[in-house]
Amino acid sequence: MRGSLLPVVLRYVDQVARSGSIQKAARELHVAASAINRQILELEAELGVPLFERMPRGMRLTPSGDTIVTLAHRWRDDERRAAADIRQMQGIHQGHVRVMAMDSHVSTILPRLVETVAVDHPRISLSIDTGSTDDAVAALLDGTIQLAAVFNLTPQRQLHTLWTAELPFGCIVAPSHPLARATTTSLQEASNHAIALQSKTLPIRRYLESRYSWLFTGTQNRVETNSLQLVKSLAKSGRYLAFTSELDAAPEIIDGSLRFLPVRDKGAEPQTVSIAIDASKPLPAIVKIVAGVLTAHIEHYLTAVRACRPVEAAPDSAQ
Repeated sequence: MRGSLLPVVLRYVDQVARSGSIQKAARELHVAASAINRQILELEAELGVPLFERMPRGMRLTPSGDTIVTLAHRWRDDERRAAADIRQMQGIHQGHVRVMAMDSHVSTILPRLVETVAVDHPRISLSIDTGSTDDAVAALLDGTIQLAAVFNLTPQRQLHTLWTAELPFGCIVAPSHPLARATTTSLQEASNHAIALQSKTLPIRRYLESRYSWLFTGTQNRVETNSLQLVKSLAKSGRYLAFTSELDAAPEIIDGSLRFLPVRDKGAEPQTVSIAIDASKPLPAIVKIVAGVLTAHIEHYLTAVRACRPVEAAPDSAQ
C-alpha cells in the first residue's frame, strides 16, 4: 500500500472487512491493532453510525460500512486509472485492451496481433472475442470492448472508423474447379455450380439476398452453414464454390489450395474491412497502438493475397 493516495482510515476499514477482525487486519498491514481500532472509532463517531458489528469472534460490516468499503474500492480504481494515464503521458504504454474481431481472423490476423503486442509492447495485455459485425457494434457501444475489426461496417455517428479498406466481392474455388482457370466470374456463371452458402446472420449473405435474391430460388446444389471453416473445406473439395472475401480465405489463397475470383457483374459492390472505436470515447494511446498493429497485419494479408492473383489468365476476363 506504500505510496497509495487512499486515506489511511479507508484502507483500515477495507482490510478489516477483508480479514474479518482487527487483529488479522493489523497483521496484514503491519500496524498496531490499537491504531486501526482508533481510526475506525473516530470515523464512526464522525459519521454517527457504526461501520461494523462487533461479534465475539470478529467484525461484520453494517450497511453503512459496506458503503464505505465500496467508496474505498472506487477510490483504488480511480487511483489505478490515474496512474495508468500518467504512465502513458510519460511514454510508458501499459494497460489492457479489449478487442472483438471476426471468426475468419482467428487463423490469420489475431495470432500475429497477439505475438506482435507480446514482443513489442509487453506491458499491454489483450482480451479478444470473436463475433459478428452486429455483435461488435453492440459491444463497442455498451463499453464491453474498446476496438473492433469487422466486415461491412455501416457508417453511423456513434462509431469512429480508424481505418478501412475495400474488398472485391467474389467467390473462392479450388484449383480443380471448372471456374478456376478464369480470373473473374459472373453471378450467373457461379449459379450454375454447387454453392456453399454462409449463414443468414452474416452481412455478406444479407447483401446477396437483398441484391440477388434469384440466387436463392432453387434448392439444388446448395449447402448452408454458419461455419466459415466448413465453407472453405467444401470449396477446397472442388465441388463447391463460396461467396466470400479474399481476406476470409487468405491462408488458403496464399498456400494455393483456393483461388479467389472477383465477381464482374455491374453493381456488385465491394465489401469492406474496418477498424472502429466508440466515437463518444477518447482514444487511449494503448488502443491506438493495438489498432495500428491490427491495421498493419490486415494490410500484410491483403498484399500477400493479391500477389497470388493469376496474371497470365487475364485475357479470359474479356470473355
